[in-house]
Amino acid sequence: MTLKGVGPISQVLTMDSMPLSGPIDDSQLQIITKGGLIFADGQIIEVGNYDFLRQKYSQVEFTAFDEPLVCLPGFIDVHTHICWGGTRSADYASRISGKTYLEIAKEGGGISVSVEGTRNSTHDELAAGLRERAIRHLNEGVTTCEVKSGYGLNKDSEIRILNVINDVNREIAIDLIPTALSAHIKPADFAGSHRDYLDYVLDEILPVVKEKQLSDRVDIFIDEGAFSLEDGEYFLKKAKIMGFEITVHSDQFTSGSSRLAVLYGALSADHLESISEDDIKLLSESKTSAVALPGCSLGLGMRFTPARKLLDKGASLVISTDWNPGSAPMGDLLLQASILSASEKLSTAETFSAITFRAAHALNLKDRGKLIKGQKADFLFFKASDYRDILYNQGKLKPFSVWKNGIEV
Repeated sequence: MTLKGVGPISQVLTMDSMPLSGPIDDSQLQIITKGGLIFADGQIIEVGNYDFLRQKYSQVEFTAFDEPLVCLPGFIDVHTHICWGGTRSADYASRISGKTYLEIAKEGGGISVSVEGTRNSTHDELAAGLRERAIRHLNEGVTTCEVKSGYGLNKDSEIRILNVINDVNREIAIDLIPTALSAHIKPADFAGSHRDYLDYVLDEILPVVKEKQLSDRVDIFIDEGAFSLEDGEYFLKKAKIMGFEITVHSDQFTSGSSRLAVLYGALSADHLESISEDDIKLLSESKTSAVALPGCSLGLGMRFTPARKLLDKGASLVISTDWNPGSAPMGDLLLQASILSASEKLSTAETFSAITFRAAHALNLKDRGKLIKGQKADFLFFKASDYRDILYNQGKLKPFSVWKNGIEV
């Protein structure tokens, strides 16, 4: 085991000793001034005062920087759709001209356009697009990224997408976490009912996903234009019995589906732009993470997830991009978190928590999200002497240096 070190660092924000849910004041941040990190084999060994570490590990070679830097854990994006083919620029043009997301979908646009583009793309074409987006995410500080299927919507295409995600994950430094979203919508070319299509997913697609170990997570879109509450409950119950972890596209346009997420012990309920006051209370009292997707709100011109209310009621708030070709094409996590924090009056501590250790929890990952002993050596450096400069620059202050598993990438 070869020990390595970095330092001195103006400020190290470890995100240690922070609550997993509810509000957080900036005074609760653990900040090490003139700090340093020791790591080996991709894992953090110790974080502390640089002079102390330098003396304790006198034989270790330190990477040093000659300017003020702030160090944070690597960011974690828990909800993306970045494996797709084709484009939805026509949808976007229609939307900013006044048509709604649901109107465009009913006219044959929306997700169906991405299904056609993805089905018509080769494995290599999908891999190239995914690789490019994932590397951009990594360069902007995202060291772990969830990626959904859901633009194939038949057995061959869904399995192909999940294979692409797993293949690209083995090629590049960022960790890609695959999720089977075969229950995205009922595809236009499926002859049966919505329930028939869910049976097709449960009987034909998910057993192959399980057998080939392509993903241990499933997602379903429950809302107008997708699947009903009754169909959603039917699917979640069976997917849970099959042994999958679950997450749910919840309460985007209509409320009610976050209740199902709580009932079936979902890791997260994502979207929540239309969540009711009663369901805010229910979700906040559960172990299910509340995932806000500000990029989707920006792309659709709709309200933000009520992040402040969720936190004040005791929820574990996570912020993610929903990076996709239709409603959220931007895909910039730090920019979106900065915008949501300004709109919803989230503290810096709450915002950073929502894209680090609370995000890790939403993916059931216990080995990242904090800069403490035993965690992955995933960390970022920003050219700043004060951590508050990061959100102050509203997403335009990007990481100066990104480290994944103890290697600068």
